[in-house]
Amino acid sequence: MEADRIPGRTGDSLRWAVAVPGTAAAGGFLAQYPYGIAFIGVLLVLAAGGVGAAVAGTFWNRAGAAAVVGFGTLALSAFVGSSVYEVYTKLLGERVAAVVVEAGERTDSDGDSMSYCVVADASGRVRKLGQQQNCFGDFEEGRPVVLFEDPLGILDPRIEATGDRTVDPLGPAISGGLILVIGATMFTAGQRRRSDRDLLEEHRRKHGPPWRSR
Repeated sequence: MEADRIPGRTGDSLRWAVAVPGTAAAGGFLAQYPYGIAFIGVLLVLAAGGVGAAVAGTFWNRAGAAAVVGFGTLALSAFVGSSVYEVYTKLLGERVAAVVVEAGERTDSDGDSMSYCVVADASGRVRKLGQQQNCFGDFEEGRPVVLFEDPLGILDPRIEATGDRTVDPLGPAISGGLILVIGATMFTAGQRRRSDRDLLEEHRRKHGPPWRSR
């Protein structure tokens, strides 16, 4: 009987190990898009972290795994969105020459200073880019730059000093590592899941039967 249940448990654990980090990664990327798409991305990240932690902690009785999955999905959403955005635009985007016509810093509603760049391409199109599009203080006014355009025309372009399509490996490496950690944690928790009866028996082995007054 036990041998018959193992394949089903393994398959179920594997599905959760793929679904949770996969959904969080997709949500992190969608959060880069404007309008309602970003809202959907945030919801996907929260759903992946909440459901994954609930399954591992409540249904499988693995509290440690639930904590790793919950915090891991939030960390993944912070890295994977910008990493995939960079890979997507730099490898697939069209390179457009432009010039920085204005650069500076603005203060948001929380009082944090954020860099911005106003760029104009050869067609005369002017766009304002922020740190999400790789605009930082090193892009001064009058500097020639290259814009990597979104092939779908939805995302703002990514600003770069040159047209080099080389991708910074740090972001994808961190994102990939977090995906592996979340997936491995879900799979291991699923394989080692415990029922309430298992917890009770484990408690009895460690502390003996509950004391009863007479």
